[in-house]
Amino acid sequence: MKAIIIGAGIAGLVAARQLGLAGWNVLVLERSAAPSPDGYMMDFFGPGIEASERIGLYPYLAQAAHRVQAAQYVDRRGKPTASLDYSKFSDLAGGKVLTLLRPDMEAAAREALKEVDASRLDLRYGVDIDRLEVRGQQVHVGIKGQSQPEVGDLLVGADGIHSAVRARFFGPESEVLRPLGMRAAAFIVRDPELNRHYKNRFVLTDTVDRTAGIYGLRSDEAASFLVYRHEHGAPLGPARDRLRSIFAGCGAQVDRLLMQCPEDPYDDAVAQVVMDSWHVGPVVLIGDAAAAVSLLAGQGGAMAVCAAAALGDAVGGVTDPGQLKPALARYEQAMRTKIATAQASGRRAANSFLPRNQLGLWIRRIIVNSTHLPGMDRLVARQIVKRLAK
Repeated sequence: MKAIIIGAGIAGLVAARQLGLAGWNVLVLERSAAPSPDGYMMDFFGPGIEASERIGLYPYLAQAAHRVQAAQYVDRRGKPTASLDYSKFSDLAGGKVLTLLRPDMEAAAREALKEVDASRLDLRYGVDIDRLEVRGQQVHVGIKGQSQPEVGDLLVGADGIHSAVRARFFGPESEVLRPLGMRAAAFIVRDPELNRHYKNRFVLTDTVDRTAGIYGLRSDEAASFLVYRHEHGAPLGPARDRLRSIFAGCGAQVDRLLMQCPEDPYDDAVAQVVMDSWHVGPVVLIGDAAAAVSLLAGQGGAMAVCAAAALGDAVGGVTDPGQLKPALARYEQAMRTKIATAQASGRRAANSFLPRNQLGLWIRRIIVNSTHLPGMDRLVARQIVKRLAK
């Protein structure tokens, strides 16, 4: 049996590993010329930890994890207004909370792919796909510059929130995308001063309708995570100019960061993907292509690993195309509750992440700072861990 996976992000790479280890031949096709060096930081715990431990991925992820001691909100002068101790969440989750930069997580997944017999795996970057078809029980993938299509028994769409596989086989994006009224941007700059200033801390601006987050990485780099309100479909213009305009006045360090913003940073809508089914014939969706939970849920990476593991469990033992339909149904059944929980968390986070006025800022400061009171730290942390680790 042969699987063709479109997309070499977290979900696609982990699915390739699981299917390859199960004895499938796997072809992974990625449009980008190379792995992206930019991305945002995410907390990885709960169901993602459980799945990664079960399939043997956890050691690779733990090796790539960053050490974050605290999250702080600061005013435009850089003075802290509220702070939260990360260690409380780690303790309540059994010490199994990993803070991972998305490109580092993808690198860990690529490293884990080395466990697959090289003769069964083909990972290609810079691939331009011009045709996706189902013929009988097989899938045909046409590649520009290649005379013959790639043929497989299963097509896995792991190509993100704007999935081409989903658009081809399940309908237009407008029917399944649920924008949450904001956008997020992320990029990494090489700046030793910013790195030292934000080492082991995740610092966010305490601002209305926009939040700029900065954290120092292991070397001399600093990473950003910028979230701002924006109605879906409204005019955008050049991303760098837009970000500099929106985040002007958030402080000298944010200004310094934005002066180094690349011309075309990651910048996309904060949205969810909601679908009635994730498979049709020999085509299946996983990760954000199937059920994006939104960046603010903090569980996108975890759900990607869960979905890839569930897909491997369900179809790994398939030896005949006729067995695919019930296997793909088992995959969906295994993931539906997890996705529903994560998406509900994402919607709650979207409603509270960007306060709309000064009153909202004050309320958030009170809640966050209450965690320093005896007993309240554990109470708040326990509720967050309980909500996201179902």
